[in-house]
Amino acid sequence: MEDVKREMPPEQETRLSLVVDAFSYPDGTKALSSIHIEIKRGEFIGILGSNGSGKTTLLKVMDGLIKDFKGKVLLDGKDIRKLSPKEIYRKMGLIFQNPDDQLFAPTVLEDVSFGPLNMGFSGQEVSRRVEEALRDVEMEGYAKKSIHNLSYGQKKRVCIAGLLAMGHEILLMDEPTAGLDPMGEYKMMRLLTKLNRERGVTIVMATHSVDLVPLFLHRLYIVSKGSIVRGGVPEEVFTAPDEMSQVKLRLPQIAELIYRLKHEDRINFEKIPLTIGEARREFCKIVQ
Repeated sequence: MEDVKREMPPEQETRLSLVVDAFSYPDGTKALSSIHIEIKRGEFIGILGSNGSGKTTLLKVMDGLIKDFKGKVLLDGKDIRKLSPKEIYRKMGLIFQNPDDQLFAPTVLEDVSFGPLNMGFSGQEVSRRVEEALRDVEMEGYAKKSIHNLSYGQKKRVCIAGLLAMGHEILLMDEPTAGLDPMGEYKMMRLLTKLNRERGVTIVMATHSVDLVPLFLHRLYIVSKGSIVRGGVPEEVFTAPDEMSQVKLRLPQIAELIYRLKHEDRINFEKIPLTIGEARREFCKIVQ
């Protein structure tokens, strides 16, 4: 796969600010603690962690689905616990890992239309929004298709279209590449990158896919046992295999290879590249 040039967006105002001191499930199990994240307009943020690390719970706190936590979540400076669901969903929405948990209408058109219709838009405005949303997710021409006849990846795109049609400026994605083959994963990430860069949609993605992360994300947070243990740009977060294994993760495969060549075979790499393109450039320096 070709490398995608990651460029940090210009400094913008904060859209989401989270300080979660503690949250426990009803049975007393501690789920989140020591969470502090600020997400600015136009950023593509990753929440990386192994299964059971707390990623999905964190997204639900961001989206206002979980309210009984200690701390504060601000959406555009307003306490999310004081906002109505309608006020939240005009700006932000969560896309579940399994699209079948989110899709319910017989056809693509009916499903994508449901949100804007219930927000009170006119029929003409709903049609405009649905058409634009389907075009944004590269599903134009599928409006009359049955949901049941779509592929898994197409269903995920329809879920995204449903939120875009409502005018969402912030997408919270729970494992958007789960269940997709490698090419499907890459296409999904390219789609999200396009929405982020061309439409200015702020994206927060929970994932455990370490190989795709360095290609696309502006910033990354690692979650382990419900806490943020590391954060920054991918180059700062991905350090050594031993440190990653402590949180039940690994380095991207290319970084793992170069790390071993550098530290075990004593090949003089200046840095540990995270992508194939970066590794190629490092190899070229050595052989010249």
